[in-house]
Amino acid sequence: MQNLSPQMLKDWLDDPARPSPVLLDVREPWEFEICHITGSRLMPMHSVPHMAGQLQQDEEIVVICHHGVRSRHVAVFLERNGFSRIYNLSGGVDGWANQVDHAMPLY
Repeated sequence: MQNLSPQMLKDWLDDPARPSPVLLDVREPWEFEICHITGSRLMPMHSVPHMAGQLQQDEEIVVICHHGVRSRHVAVFLERNGFSRIYNLSGGVDGWANQVDHAMPLY
């Protein structure tokens, strides 16, 4: 697992020469409704063990949560289960809102 800063993720998403990663948001649905990074796929942390089979093990996956703690746990879980291209968004959506998208609601 690699840590990815919000700015590094923005640069990646803005780079037309680089395929976009899967943005895997592991927060709860109520959190996702408040704010999320455009294009994110919601898969609450508790559902990941049962739904991980819906992900491709060779895809680049950026795991996202509120501050980066839950996403780190999920990233470790995914790596232990055969996923090799996993990134944790350091600072989560809170970091994204503070560093990249100042219009994103905070909670």
